[in-house]
Amino acid sequence: MEAAVTAVAAPAAVLEPERPETARDRVNRRWNEILQETRVAQTGVQILFGFLLSVAFTPLFRDLAMADRVIYVITVVLGASATASLIAPVSLHRFLSGQRMKDEMVGTAHKLMMCGMVLLALTIGCTLLLILHVAVPGPLAELLVAGVMLWFALCWYVLPLWLRRRSARRLARRSVRS
Repeated sequence: MEAAVTAVAAPAAVLEPERPETARDRVNRRWNEILQETRVAQTGVQILFGFLLSVAFTPLFRDLAMADRVIYVITVVLGASATASLIAPVSLHRFLSGQRMKDEMVGTAHKLMMCGMVLLALTIGCTLLLILHVAVPGPLAELLVAGVMLWFALCWYVLPLWLRRRSARRLARRSVRS
């Protein structure tokens, strides 16, 4: 059996054979990876959500224009939704552990994480917009937020999808040569 080849650290890294993995090992590894990723995302969303909840109780909140209050409400709802999506894999694990449903858990947790990451990016964008409306005059706030959101899209979605596509093309070329 020919082993798949994978790049280890950097593009110029030495290629090493991938270790064989059973279907059960793979689903266990994927579940553990999702739980680790969830821990990272949960921490960020919980800190941001806590900050957002406290904003309404600050003296400056009363001085916000109605448009900024609407942005605040949208931001809090997005933050709550992101929190729910990113913590949901923990609930899945609690309810379904031991039920021999790990494949379904991994697939569902993946979808929840992707949804949660979109909601988190939107929450961050709205939070930034609210802060910049207070700190920066005119349409500069919207321009800065648009730039940051573009950066999020590039880092969180475009880059990983591009890397996946590039890797698939490389593997296809290798299999054609073999």
